[in-house]
Amino acid sequence: MFQKLMVYNRFSVVYRFALVSLCFAAGCSPVNADDNPVLAGEALLQALQAGGYNIYFRHAQTDWSQSDHIAQAGDWTTCDSSRVRQLSDAGRRTARMVGEHIRTLRIPVGKVLASPYCRTVETAELMDLGVVETTTDIMNLRVAEYFGGRDAILKRARSRLAMRPPPGTNIALIAHGNVARGATDVYPDEAEAAVFQAHGAGGFTFVGRLTPAQWAELAKDNYATKTQHQNRSAPLNRDRGYQE
Repeated sequence: MFQKLMVYNRFSVVYRFALVSLCFAAGCSPVNADDNPVLAGEALLQALQAGGYNIYFRHAQTDWSQSDHIAQAGDWTTCDSSRVRQLSDAGRRTARMVGEHIRTLRIPVGKVLASPYCRTVETAELMDLGVVETTTDIMNLRVAEYFGGRDAILKRARSRLAMRPPPGTNIALIAHGNVARGATDVYPDEAEAAVFQAHGAGGFTFVGRLTPAQWAELAKDNYATKTQHQNRSAPLNRDRGYQE
């Protein structure tokens, strides 16, 4: 039964990859958030483990009793909660947890990009997936006036999502919900990830999305599967009749 399930999963991944390729060949643009993801669950995990995707995270949960008060360029970098909205304690726990799950699942991340806002940089740092590089290409649209306007930011964000990661790796981008919605029509919740397959100059395709709970479920299932394999391969103690 297990072998049949493994065969089915492999076929499912190949079939869904074919759908993505056909969509790209037909000139598909980024899909609407209402469209069904191409990959989910184990199939999405296997794809991410192979690399080649841009994983766009909206920053982790924030304290909505706080507000952004941007008076001049650079104010967004402050971690002063009286001036700019920051992560909540729950958001910090979530960021650490998601990063731990990604490492446990052996998903290769070759580059980590973050908007310069304190809440996005802190999310990226707490996830601990690699050295964090800040970029205004995925800047919060609320300060678009400092960066050439809304359309300019969205154009640069789309270029980032279309950029192919180095072979065998993924790129993690940690930014804002309004940028994701404006550049792709996919609107992630706080701490949620939207996964895109990059096509270089040809743009990108929305592949799937993962909430913190779904990352946890994948890590749990992966651990259970690994344990089963270890138990099956453990040598049998003939004298006592059970596995050590």
